[in-house]
Amino acid sequence: MKLFAGRSNPKLAESIASELGISLGSLNIKSFSDGEIWVKFEENIRNEDVFIIQSTNPPSDNIIELMLLLDAARRASARSVTAVIPYYGYARQDRKDRPRVPISARLFLDTFETVGASRIITMDLHSPQIQGFVNIPFDHLYSRLVLLERLKQEGLTIDSGVVLSPDMGSARMGQAYARYLDVGFALIDKRRPAHNRAEVVHLVGDLEDRSVLIIDDMVDTAGTMISAAESAMENGARSVTAVATHALFSGSARTNLQQSPIERVIVTNTVDIQSGELEDKLEVISVAQVFAASIQRITEGQSLSSLFELER
Repeated sequence: MKLFAGRSNPKLAESIASELGISLGSLNIKSFSDGEIWVKFEENIRNEDVFIIQSTNPPSDNIIELMLLLDAARRASARSVTAVIPYYGYARQDRKDRPRVPISARLFLDTFETVGASRIITMDLHSPQIQGFVNIPFDHLYSRLVLLERLKQEGLTIDSGVVLSPDMGSARMGQAYARYLDVGFALIDKRRPAHNRAEVVHLVGDLEDRSVLIIDDMVDTAGTMISAAESAMENGARSVTAVATHALFSGSARTNLQQSPIERVIVTNTVDIQSGELEDKLEVISVAQVFAASIQRITEGQSLSSLFELER
């Protein structure tokens, strides 16, 4: 295999390569003064299994860059080209929920397939059914394979801990965490009056004098997390820890989290997290081992199912 990295998350790519015991391939990526992107593989990839690591979080240059890399690899006669997308941006736009809007999640996956991807690997999709948007192999990985190990260190029990899902969409994920941690489960009924705004309407479950884990797939503006944390404290919670896979931290999310009642924010490194305030609350868990194991099994023709035994 040969492993290459775009510019969206080079630290994670280096960690994946290190786990595999190889070096990242030589790749030249430049941005011209007018903003156009130019890419070139600086080594032979003919008849090689090529893996390109690139998250598609904003800016949109990350998506364009991935498209160009996929096309270049296909035209260089790679035997297979796998797009490794730790965080798949635009996954929240997965349906036509109102007139005259695109299904952006489908659009970009169609494009990746068209320009040369023969397989896609990603982690914790906002909507798992997105896997059906393409006709090529699609491997959906789970961050809970590493997050559960970290959360078990808290030593919570059914009487001292509870997983709180901040909305209906994350309920299934929250129930899985609660089951494997052997703690309680609670749920918030949330309304969205506008984009990036959330309001708590009801809370179902007992949080009195318990340590609360708020589980979600991503932290964007953090409005959902903070509203859930405030509701938890109002309902007698002892402490609140926020847990998410993708740390987008857009807008004033960092400042708001710092000022919120959330004691800790545990996330993974699917997105390159820049330095800034929140460091005293922030804990980053690496998912490099999960991606490396998946890549190794794909290359060797082995099954990935044993990695997901917790999901059954």
